[in-house]
Amino acid sequence: MTTVLTPASPLTAADRCDRCGAQAYLRVVLISGGELLFCAHHGRKFEPELKKIAAEIQDETDRLTVVPTGTGEEDR
Repeated sequence: MTTVLTPASPLTAADRCDRCGAQAYLRVVLISGGELLFCAHHGRKFEPELKKIAAEIQDETDRLTVVPTGTGEEDR
């Protein structure tokens, strides 16, 4: 997914997908104002439509592929 990185705050485990309630990894700031949150699955599913209405897309799906090292450094 093509994204525009913004200085927005990182998504947390408390941020939930507006479609299914799973943890959100994408924040879509709408051209018309407001924002939508999506899990990786729904972000991919609705990508073509979201690109048409988004002013910015904050994509943190890369966090899903981070392999913990056990050193605690991935938490910093």
